[in-house]
Formats: sequence, structure tokens, C-alpha cells
Amino acid sequence: MRKKFVLFIILTLLIILSGLYLFKKEPQSDLKQEKTEEVQKVKTSKLSLVMVGDALLHSSLYNDGYQNGVYDFKKQLEYIKPIIQNYDLAFYNQESILGGTSLGLSNYPTFNSPQEFGDAMIDAGFNMVSLANNHTLDKGEKAVISSCEYWKEKDVLTAGSYSSNEEANEIRIKEKNGIKYTLLAYTYGTNGIPVPSGKEYLVNLYSDEKVKEDIEKVRDKVDLLIVSMHWGTEYQAEPTEEQKRQANYLSSLGVDIIIGTHPHVIQPITYIGDTLVIYSLGNFISAQSTNNDYNKMVELMSSIDVIKEEQGGKVNIKLDNLQNELLYNYYQKGSRWTNFKVIPFSQMNVSYNSDYQRLYNKYSEVVRMYDKDIKINPLSEA
Repeated sequence: MRKKFVLFIILTLLIILSGLYLFKKEPQSDLKQEKTEEVQKVKTSKLSLVMVGDALLHSSLYNDGYQNGVYDFKKQLEYIKPIIQNYDLAFYNQESILGGTSLGLSNYPTFNSPQEFGDAMIDAGFNMVSLANNHTLDKGEKAVISSCEYWKEKDVLTAGSYSSNEEANEIRIKEKNGIKYTLLAYTYGTNGIPVPSGKEYLVNLYSDEKVKEDIEKVRDKVDLLIVSMHWGTEYQAEPTEEQKRQANYLSSLGVDIIIGTHPHVIQPITYIGDTLVIYSLGNFISAQSTNNDYNKMVELMSSIDVIKEEQGGKVNIKLDNLQNELLYNYYQKGSRWTNFKVIPFSQMNVSYNSDYQRLYNKYSEVVRMYDKDIKINPLSEA
């Protein structure tokens, strides 16, 4: 009997101790699980970016926009505006400087364009503009100052041309949907027009040293770094070895997206590591007539989603959902060229170009020259 009593006491103590142990462990286990869940929780932000190429305003194009005593280019963009407005960020290269009518408009080889074209592009939804190209100095310092003053009044991020050293050295960072971003822009040259001594801020001329210095100022301050490169050989579909070298160099410096302009024709798209490289988007709008199977009239519009993931104090940027649409720079020929329009190939038909299906296949292959998996939006089934 005594043994049974002692055994009962021992079992009772064991049950009590087990209960105390479990009672003590459960809160710790719950706390550990809560901490694990907190660490694993990922905050995701997203913005969308669309990119088109060169706006090169020959006299026939801006004369077409002159109606009833005013310049209005909105009709030329009527097929593009509904697309562009779906994106958070929209980029283009203003190839011919918007010095404005007061300086006297001019055509090739030294351009000066009406500022009302910029109004139409902003109305369509464009809010990122490269101002660095081989035509930036076509009308000298006065036109550059006029252009910069025009863009300062707009809610647009510009890069590559400035009216002072202070402006050139300013780190221009914007934020959208919780994602900080900036644009840098460079050109290979200015058609032999010398940059005034001491006024190098008028246009960003590319050098490895300059781009490295500029990127180091801003790389750790933004989530997304975009660089516009005015480079390559005109009318050549294959990127030059120097373009490839510069693309690899920019990728090594941590650039997220490289947007190529200047060749006036489409060049391929590829990735170098995590860097998206669009070697050339071609023209966006111009009056460059074809001399090689419409290569200056078929152009590219590319878009990408930028995904920002924040977890445990770390930030990761991913590029996702790359989409590409071929565009056609349409106009009618007569006593003068009129009715300019930029038309997505998904809306093309034989009234714009009877051979558009063959052109779609040909220039889609140029885009895919380095990567056969690059997606091109299909033609309309109509």
C-alpha cells in the first residue's frame, strides 16, 4: 500500500511538471513562429515603364502639325496615347531640340523644333525624356537654354542637357509607387559641333570615367537606375562592338535598364546579367523616308514591370513581364507629306502598308537577334 502511495505521488509530480513545461514552452513556440512569419513577410511594390525611340521633327512633320495658326501634334499620337497612359513611367528621346518658334524652326541637318510637340508628348503620358544626342547643339547654347527652361516647367524627368553646372550636378530622383528611380543620359558626340569650353553641362558626352562618376553618386540612392545611350551606327541593325563593350561596362556598374537610341532603326534586345539592354528602339516619329525596306519607319515600343521586394531590411529589384510592340511611322505622300501618325502593328492593316505582315516578321527577328525568347505582340487577326 505504501509503495502504491509513493508511486501515486511520483506520477502526480510528473504530470504537474509536464504541464508546467508545456505551459512554459507554448508561448515561446508561438513567439518564435510569429518572429519567423515576420521575417518571411515580403513587402512588394511595382511600377510599369514603357519606352519609345527618337522624335526627330523634320519640317514636313511640324508643318503637318500646324493648323489654324497654331502647332498641335496630338492627332499624330492618337493611336499611341491610349497605350502610353496605362504606364507609370514613359520614356522617349527628344532628338531634335525644342528650342521653340521664337528662335526660328529649322530642318536637317541642324534642327530646331516647336515646343508644342513636347506638350503633345506630355499629354500622351510621356514623363521621362533624354535630351542628350548628336543634335543637342544644332542651334547652339541659346536653344539649349530655351529647351531646358521649357522642360523645367513640366512634371517630367529629363537628363543629358542642362543650363548650368549646378543643374548638371543635381541628383534628380523621383519616386512612384514606393520605388525611387532616376535617369541618366549620354551621347557619343554632337556632329562635330564643339561643346563650348567651360560649358560641358550643355550636353553629356559619354566617357567611361564620367558615367562611372555619375552612377556612383546615385546608385545607392535609388531602386531603379535607367541609362539612355545615344550610340552606335546609323541605319545598322547589328550593334557595334563598342556598343556591346559599353553595355557590359554599364551592367558592371549596376545599371538596371539601358535604353539605346541614335541608329534610327531597330536593334536587338538582350540581358547582360540582370541588366536589360535595348540596343536601339529606332525612330518614334520622323519624316525619314525608307531607303532600305522601311527600316527607318518600323520602330519599337518596349515595356517592363519593375518589382521591388523588401524583406528583413533587404531590397531586391526584379524586371518582369517584358513586352514589345512594333510601331509604324505612317504618313501620306503628295505635294507635301501629311497625316503623320504612329501606329502599333497590332492595329495595322493594308491601308497603311500592304506589306505589313512581312515587315512584322522581318523586324521581329531583328529584335530577337540575340534572344529568341523575346516576346513581340502579335498582329491583329483582322
